[in-house]
Parts: sequence; structure tokens; C-alpha cells
Amino acid sequence: MHILHIANHVKQSGNGIVNVMIDVACEQAMLGHRVAVASEGGEYIELLKRHQVEHYRLDQTRKPWQLLQAFFHFRRITKQFQPDVIHAHMMTGALLSRYLRGFRKYKIVTHVHNEFQKSADFMKVGDTVIAVSQAVAESMARRGIEEEKLRVVLNGTIGSRRSEDLEAVQLKGRSIVTVAGLNERKGIADLIEAFEIVSARCPDSELYIVGDGPESERFKQQAAQSASRHKIHFEGFQTDPKRYMSSSDVFVLASHKDPFPLVLLEARESGCAIVATEVDGIPEALDFGQSGMLVPPQSPDKLAEALITMLSDEELRQEYKRSAQQGLDFYRVERVAKETLRIYEELLVRENRLVNSEQG
Repeated sequence: MHILHIANHVKQSGNGIVNVMIDVACEQAMLGHRVAVASEGGEYIELLKRHQVEHYRLDQTRKPWQLLQAFFHFRRITKQFQPDVIHAHMMTGALLSRYLRGFRKYKIVTHVHNEFQKSADFMKVGDTVIAVSQAVAESMARRGIEEEKLRVVLNGTIGSRRSEDLEAVQLKGRSIVTVAGLNERKGIADLIEAFEIVSARCPDSELYIVGDGPESERFKQQAAQSASRHKIHFEGFQTDPKRYMSSSDVFVLASHKDPFPLVLLEARESGCAIVATEVDGIPEALDFGQSGMLVPPQSPDKLAEALITMLSDEELRQEYKRSAQQGLDFYRVERVAKETLRIYEELLVRENRLVNSEQG
């Protein structure tokens, strides 16, 4: 099968959409398919090449001249690669695939990673639409995508070919770690506010914020005004944040919205005791509370209470660490790739039956 994945870029920037695509593309190539990625480019090109995944440069910047060039480049790519399936992970690629298909025979699969974005509405152009969690599938159905087009493929990171073997970081005190983009959606302001309460009750606690983002300065200013400012550490973007996870006492994710965060699977693989907000696909990623403690979103008091409980109760913390690592085989990248391949095959078989019936 010829499979063409499309995304805006393949940068090593912590972007969950890109990471899922890279994992699936590499695994599909290892399973014997011809696989390519079309994007603006980035650091992952070398990883793709090492796993026999071709890369085509496709700049999808949403400006008139770049989009005009993208039309011509896209047609050239599809003519050269002859895809059976185009798997679009972001809006622009989905629209290019749909409106430039013409008489070409490829099928389109769109992948809804960030359902909370308005642009997710455009993913309905796919012949099949993949949702990263049941919560996302239900939301997209409410937004008008026919249920017969929707398929759920839960994310997986175990066995990712992006993983690096790096030494763990030495953290101070009873350490709380979060790995997240520094934006409002990830609840960083709530976490800093909650940590003030935690710090007062657990004086040896330390908060490590791993990640970067557009609102990093605002959060740094908030932390600087906190009474616990000397115990809040901004570590910036890390190519392999599991170095921090494996050293933490507690891992926390305070998101307001999150379809199915890969970082929770990485935290589970690292053997973390986890506290996370009960929104969107987070409960599914934590086995509905079996593999991590769930708290209401946008509630710093409740978040602080859970963190204090986890830090203070060694037996409970160890129990959550053990439960986090149970059932992880399901979250292997190979399972994600194979489920996705079955969706492609279902589409192609359906198309062949339709052609045969028309000819008959």
C-alpha cells in the first residue's frame, strides 16, 4: 500500500500531532508498506529516512502565494508517489487532499487530534475520520460528522522510534513535574496557584515545569510573584522529557482541554504517580482513574489537595506508580499503526466493491 501522511511540519518541538504522525509513519514502513510524509520539513526528516519513510517538501503556510505554490507541489507529489491513501493530520492538508483530488483514486483519512479547535470542523472532508479518543469521537459526531465515518484509534507511544536513552535528571526535594505547552489550555496558571498551597503544606516540595510556549513569560511573571518562587523551576523544551518524569515523585497535568495527551502515556511508561484533570480524553488515558488520580479542571484548590495527598502518602503513591504501568502493552505504537492500516484497508475494499458493482 502507498500511504502519504500530510502535516504542516516535522519539527522536533513537542507537538503531539507531529509525534503521532512520525510514530505511525515509521511503524507502517517497518510493516512493509511504502510510506511518505509531506510537510514543510524539520528535524524528524532524518529519523524518517532511517526508517525508509520518504519526505516531500510541502509548505502549507496560509498566505496566498504559498498556498498557490502548495497546490502545484501537492499535485506533483501525488502524481509522483501515487498514494492509495492520504492521511491528513491537520486542516490545510485535509483541504488540499479533498479539493485537489479530481479524478485521482486515492482515499482520504483525516485525523482529529485537537478537537477543541474550530478548524477540526474541516476534518469532515475525509472519507473516514479518525478520533484519538471516544470523547473526541462523540464531540465530532455532535458537530455534524456522520457516525459511520468516525473511527476511534487511541494514541500509543510505547516503542516509539523517537525515544532516546538519556540519563535521568536529578531533582530536588519532593518533586512535582509537569510537561506541557506553556499556554492557557494546559492549566499552567492553575498549577502555579495550586503549588503555593502545596508548598505551604509540604515545605520541601519543588515544581518543575518542562516545556515552552507562547505564554511562557506570563507564567514566569506569575511564578515570580509567588511566595514559592524559589521552588518553581522552568526547564524549557526537552527533546526527551521522560528524563524528568522518571525522577519525579508526582507527575501532574492540569489541562482545561486535552483530547488524548501522549504525555500521560509517557508518564505511565516512566512509572509516575499521576495527578491529572478529568477532561476530554484524559480519563481514557488513565483508565478512568485506575492509573492516575483525577481532579476537576480549573480548580487549583482541588489540584493542590490531590498533590498534597499524593506527596504525603508514600503507600498511595507507590500504588499509583504500580497501576500506571499496568496494561501498557495496549499503548504500543505497533497497535496504533495496525489499527490505522485496517481503517485504510476497509476504505479500499469498500471502494473496490463500489467500482465492481458499477461495472457489473
